[in-house]
Amino acid sequence: MNLLEVTGLWIAYDRINAVRGVSFAVGEGEIVTLIGANGAGKSTILRAISGLLPAAKGSITFAGEDLLNLPAHLRAQKGIAHVPEGRGIFGNLTVLENLRLAAYARKDTGINEDLEEVFRLFPRLHERRQQWGNTLSGGEQQMLAVGRALMSRGRLLLLDEPSMGLAPMLVREIFKVIKRLNQQGATILLVEQNANLALEVAHRAYILETGEISLSGPSGELKHHPQVVEAYLGG
Repeated sequence: MNLLEVTGLWIAYDRINAVRGVSFAVGEGEIVTLIGANGAGKSTILRAISGLLPAAKGSITFAGEDLLNLPAHLRAQKGIAHVPEGRGIFGNLTVLENLRLAAYARKDTGINEDLEEVFRLFPRLHERRQQWGNTLSGGEQQMLAVGRALMSRGRLLLLDEPSMGLAPMLVREIFKVIKRLNQQGATILLVEQNANLALEVAHRAYILETGEISLSGPSGELKHHPQVVEAYLGG
């Protein structure tokens, strides 16, 4: 069953079509990755899904419901958790305050249990739980950004460039967590310039070129496709 379906999506900036007729789906329990060069439209698509950008044409359906007329905060309440490029944490709040703030709309009693799970996934966040967000390293801020998304209990995680600016050791750590989250049932739409790592963890992939999908298929197959090898894997 598809949790997310994007059909014929067009997005424009100042009359310039940044995304042109894009269609794809993310099944429940899948990791799907969007791969492409800078300016291909990857982050733009994530922003449209979470409601931060309007769509000029097309449809975005989440759990069977059309999202186009819903504002961003209602999409978040329905279970779309967006970890943006640049992380977007609150630097003047502590790690613990950032995490608790992400659960502000929840009415259930499992917040403390989820907080403990975040600390199990990211022990460094537990060590730094009383530290200001703006004093964390880049890797720690990325962990906090992912942790906040988990605290919202989103059904769909939108991860935008989680490896950007991180040392190779931290990149591997972040991707291990992404894989573990999926094994625990999370559905993930991943935007990532590190095509090799993205294809390692994802079930399926879509290749974006100048706002259009040029290629799609199972990640294992695309890793050996000549077009992907030459353009993104250093072949």
